[in-house]
Amino acid sequence: MFEPCDPPRVFYLPPGVDFPREVVRGLDQRLKRPEDWPRLHLLGNAERMLKRLRGVFEEGPARLLPKLMLVTDLTALAPHLPRQEAVPELRRQLDLAGNLRTLTGATSPFDIARALAVLIDEMDSEGVAAEALEQLDVSDKSGHWKRALEIVKVAAIYKPGLGPGAVARAHTLSIIESWRERPPPGPVIVAGSTGSRGTTSLLMEAVATLPQGTVILPGFDPHVPADVWADMAAHPQEDHPQYRYAAFLNRLGIAPTEVSPWSGTAPANEARSRLISLALRPAPVTHHWLSEGPSLGKLDTAASDVTLIKAQDQESEAAAIALGLRNAVEQGRIATLISPDRTLTRRVAAALARWDIVADDSAGAPLSLTPPGRLLLQLAALGAKGAAADTLIALLKHPLVATGAERGDHLLLTRALELQLRRKGPPFPTPETVLAWGAEDETRDAWSSWLAPMLAPNTATSLPQHLAWLEDMAEMLTRGPEARGPGGLWDEAPGRKMRDVFDEMTACADASDLLSPGEFVSLLGQLLGAESVTVINDAYPGLMIWGTLEARAQGSDLLVLGGLNEGVWPAQAPQDPWMNRAMRAAAGLLSPERQIGLSAHDFQQAACAGEVWLTRATKSDDAETVPSRWLNRITTLLEGLPEQGGPEAHAAMVARGKVWLDQAARLDLSPSVSGADRPSPVPPVSARPRKLSVTEIRTLIRDPYAIYAKHVLRLRELDPLAQSPDARLRGIVLHDVMEQLIDGLPADPKDALRHMSETADRILATSVPWPAARVLWKARFLKAAPWFIETDQARRVGLGRALAERQGTFSLRDLEFTLTGKADRIDIMEGGQARVYDYKTGSPPSPDEQRHFDKQLPLEAIMIEDGAFKDIGARPVERAAYIGLGSTPREEAADLGPDYLQEFRALIAAMLDPDHGFTARRAMQKDSDAGPYDLLARFGEWGPTDTPKKDRL
Repeated sequence: MFEPCDPPRVFYLPPGVDFPREVVRGLDQRLKRPEDWPRLHLLGNAERMLKRLRGVFEEGPARLLPKLMLVTDLTALAPHLPRQEAVPELRRQLDLAGNLRTLTGATSPFDIARALAVLIDEMDSEGVAAEALEQLDVSDKSGHWKRALEIVKVAAIYKPGLGPGAVARAHTLSIIESWRERPPPGPVIVAGSTGSRGTTSLLMEAVATLPQGTVILPGFDPHVPADVWADMAAHPQEDHPQYRYAAFLNRLGIAPTEVSPWSGTAPANEARSRLISLALRPAPVTHHWLSEGPSLGKLDTAASDVTLIKAQDQESEAAAIALGLRNAVEQGRIATLISPDRTLTRRVAAALARWDIVADDSAGAPLSLTPPGRLLLQLAALGAKGAAADTLIALLKHPLVATGAERGDHLLLTRALELQLRRKGPPFPTPETVLAWGAEDETRDAWSSWLAPMLAPNTATSLPQHLAWLEDMAEMLTRGPEARGPGGLWDEAPGRKMRDVFDEMTACADASDLLSPGEFVSLLGQLLGAESVTVINDAYPGLMIWGTLEARAQGSDLLVLGGLNEGVWPAQAPQDPWMNRAMRAAAGLLSPERQIGLSAHDFQQAACAGEVWLTRATKSDDAETVPSRWLNRITTLLEGLPEQGGPEAHAAMVARGKVWLDQAARLDLSPSVSGADRPSPVPPVSARPRKLSVTEIRTLIRDPYAIYAKHVLRLRELDPLAQSPDARLRGIVLHDVMEQLIDGLPADPKDALRHMSETADRILATSVPWPAARVLWKARFLKAAPWFIETDQARRVGLGRALAERQGTFSLRDLEFTLTGKADRIDIMEGGQARVYDYKTGSPPSPDEQRHFDKQLPLEAIMIEDGAFKDIGARPVERAAYIGLGSTPREEAADLGPDYLQEFRALIAAMLDPDHGFTARRAMQKDSDAGPYDLLARFGEWGPTDTPKKDRL
């Protein structure tokens, strides 16, 4: 295949060419005989590369295919050599977690074990022996690095079985050794790899020295001057896109200028290739911009097919990208989005969905986000933490639940249970509460019996037990009541992938792997998040979403490089919890900046393609973003060459991007409509409420529309499903506690305080299932308790009897209206007079608030004087007061003026007036106060100063 020459033999293809197509073109130029093709071993860097190579071969002409394989899987290259089996990653991680638990006492060491397994695998891949760690001097380092290094030493010596790095390196070394005695009979080519990992670099060096071997470097920049190559070889520049080639060629003893082109094809835009090459020069030599910038010539050609999109936010960026991709495929062109930002790519996919366009997304979706993954994680969390009402209903509404039974009946019963939990609770359902609810109606008895076992806590203690419990519960959940089989849990691609993961976990599990339910949830989430599955049944032809590594596969008419912000592309250098930069360098491990250099190489290769879009969002989560360093360099270089039209070229790039941003902004434009009027409905008198409670009178004054919605329209706000310890529940608990204390307190203050504390404990234990809320509320209550004990002694002087939570009814017979109320506390004095009190968890209302809005106590006084409360009779009220038990406890007397009854009668008469409108938010205490019917009233389209519009109904 190759002309005789002294090895090593290395070729290159420049950035911006279709790498797979040019590899095949070069082979066509060199392989003259048909029988030479099947003797060729062609090693690619990724599955996507091999897929593109196969696609190019399939375009013809007809030929026998070479042997295509990955550089990480060389079994077909040396089938006669034995290859050890790597210990599964999960098994290694569990073994390391067990050792970490012993060494450090960590209670959930799986994330740490995973990071440690990655480090050990890197050491194996780079050929760093455990003995190298002993040579590290950490005497001047902090205690953290010393402790971390000790753990790494123990783990490295322990060697929890051979990992993939060690197996791959051992097999590669065996192959290289066998080649010394018996070189492969046919050509061997490594195409598409940069040699950034130690094992891959060893293979490439060996292939380059074979008699019929060669390496084809992707994205090799021929415009880098010799002095820059020499400087990179002498002074490592890990973040430069060409540094790996400088190091690789230096190890081979080849000067970069001696590397030959694989084919004669030039980049799509030679001027842009030179511009980007100069812009990305290593930081120490950016002064070359001044000397070499003028040689670039006019820059309009370099920027002619470049569009720069600077969107206001990521949503706008995604919409503009989606428009560009759609436009390209409608024209019959191949379009690709390349970005490391999975959030952006998902946004773009969602934006394309509005036109029913599905892109071929190479990354797929994390298994944890697929329906089976979500179901298993929800179920595992339920077994570990118990069921909250909202998580239980979310689980029951999952699309895979009860697929083996009648799903319609299941959803009806789920809805019934949801309404029960919203209205009556409990916040945390148990098997007992669900069975009791099911027993109330025979139509739901069987369903509740099926559901109850899944609410029981997971009592498993080892990984095999956890897996068996989760599989049993998941299959029971998906098949539904009175059905057989696993339902649809393992169907479709995500289910089959989940089945494989479960089988692997089961094979790796050991009875000695002790895990708590919480640890199992953590481990399961980690494993499912690391796996991905591709579910594309109707991908649009010629439309792809790739990761940055796949930029080398090229083959697109339009390349969109999205998410060009610092921290995204490039991502921040990864943090090693075990060794700092100096320690890694001394041990011979990879630099954290290596990944930045690889990203830079992928960027350069993609940015030199034919038509390119460079996109970024100027804001992310309401924070300003920083442009990618490579984008910054390109725009800075353009702006710094005014004589060559650089600023104009930059402005043209931005202008082209603005066209797409403007179109994207118009996508969501809707016709201008005027806001709604402030409602003041006027219903028929016959439909108006004839009964209200004393607490609703305040609402009638402040927000009459709420009374209209509740009593005329008969709309009720649903209680939240995710219940929380809110102010309403705190008020209920306080009233329950005070009701228990109505018979009085011990005379001794200490005994009284103890009695109040015990009463609070009893009520809180039965009514408040949140431990933190119980502690906090009791502390607040006991803070006010001494004041209450002291003042209550004075209230009971001359007391005959005290009554709690008395219900009363008062009628305005001439208006046919009934007022109801429940008094918190009524004291009947020895002289026959009554005193009425109302408990408040916060501050009592001020006198002005009582006079105009909060009329609860005066109305209760009117009811007492009218004999509205049973067992009390009509009697005069000498005092009414609010007892505030908040942070500053105090008693606020209510004004019992003679006009309250007339004012109340006038208020009800006005409500029943045929011309009266129920105005929305008539006199809210604060404009920021939210009402339960604000959405119905369309508050926000009108303001509190707008004139109400009466609508007769």
